[in-house]
Amino acid sequence: MSRDVADDAGRDDEPLLVLPDELRSELKEPFGPIETDAETLLERADPPIVAVGDVVTYHLLQADYPPDVAVVDGRTKRQAVDAEIREAVTTGASLEVENPPATITEALVRALCTALEADEPTTILVDGEEDLAALPAIVAAPEGASVVYGQPDEGMVLVRVAAPVRTDVRELLERLEGDCDRLWTLLSEDCSRSH
Repeated sequence: MSRDVADDAGRDDEPLLVLPDELRSELKEPFGPIETDAETLLERADPPIVAVGDVVTYHLLQADYPPDVAVVDGRTKRQAVDAEIREAVTTGASLEVENPPATITEALVRALCTALEADEPTTILVDGEEDLAALPAIVAAPEGASVVYGQPDEGMVLVRVAAPVRTDVRELLERLEGDCDRLWTLLSEDCSRSH
C-alpha cells in the first residue's frame, strides 16, 4: 500500500532547492558513462541500484532486474510515458511524494532515504517531476552503489557512488537556490550512513 511521505513530517512538499536557469546546461553533462543496453549496464553496476526515470526503470525491469530504488513520475522528456511503461513502473509503488519541476523537496529526500533503507525493492512515485532526484540519490546512496538515470536521446547514465562524484554533486547542489544546510541535515538524519 502506498503512503505519502509528506504525511510523516508535516508539509515537506515545498521546494527545498530550486534549479536556477544558469545551471541547466551543466546538468546536461553526464556524471558517468552512457549505456544503451540494460544488460550491459547491469553487468557493470553494483547494488544497490537506484533508477531515476520511468524509461530507465522500465529497461531494468525488462532485463529482469527490479531496481532496489526506483523514482518515477509517469513522464519522459516532459511527455507522458505510454501506458505499458507507466503500468510496469508504477505497479507496486510504495511511496508517493510531491516534487515540482526543477526542484528537490524535503519529501523527495526523505523518500529516497526511506527507500534506501528498505529491505525490498521500493518505488517512489513522484507527483511533479523526478528529473533532479539523481543528485540527492548520489549523495544519499552508500559507497559503491549505482545510480542510473536517463540521458535524453542518448541512453542510461551509470554513476558509481564514490567520494569524487559525491563531492562533485555536493558542490553542484550547493549552487542551487534554497536551503542546502537543510538538505545536508536531512541526509545525515534520515539516511543512516554518514558520508
